[in-house]
Amino acid sequence: MKNTLISALWLCAALVVPAQADDQKKEGWTNLFNGKDLTGFTQNNGTATYEVKDGAILGTTVKGSPNSFLCTDKLYGDFELTFEVKVHNSLNSGVMIRSQTKGGTPEGRVNGPQVEIEASGANGAESGYIYGEACGGWMTPKELLKPHKHFKDGEWNKYRILAKGPRIQVWINDVQISDLVDEEKFKAYPKGFIGLQVHGVGNKGPFDVAWRHLKVRELK
Repeated sequence: MKNTLISALWLCAALVVPAQADDQKKEGWTNLFNGKDLTGFTQNNGTATYEVKDGAILGTTVKGSPNSFLCTDKLYGDFELTFEVKVHNSLNSGVMIRSQTKGGTPEGRVNGPQVEIEASGANGAESGYIYGEACGGWMTPKELLKPHKHFKDGEWNKYRILAKGPRIQVWINDVQISDLVDEEKFKAYPKGFIGLQVHGVGNKGPFDVAWRHLKVRELK
């Protein structure tokens, strides 16, 4: 009986410690999105619509619109960002990080690093790699742009982005996709907004993309 009690207490302790560790990891996390409205965000560029629906931010294409971005009013430098996203199979999207607008106005062209969001399709896609929006194209080297199917089409997908100094890491559904270190490319973008992109689609659509559970933790 005594041995059984000791074993039970040991098991309880083993279960409690990881929980405490998890709580410590959660320290410093804040919600980017309150689940009710778009407080804390400003739209830059484009005429795509952004609304809150079923506890998520839903972005929908508008014919003839260029790329649109719903951007945080607060700027972030080194941070960890997590969110879930679901996108129409005919629409590619992305999340801007450390980004800016030319001239610092809402009309100025959004530019900076963008973490790709794209349905996998039959042959895989470039989700999770890093694109230079209006600043030179892919930041991820071409030899590393290997299409994959870790993004689940038609479902919610979990992203984790870790940006610290010249290093940006990206995971999709707990699988690491990117680990890019580039002093030269990232030196122009040490800090900036986080932006949710609705890509322009010409006269096609409408297509939509949705984000939920957006959380950020600033790093020292």
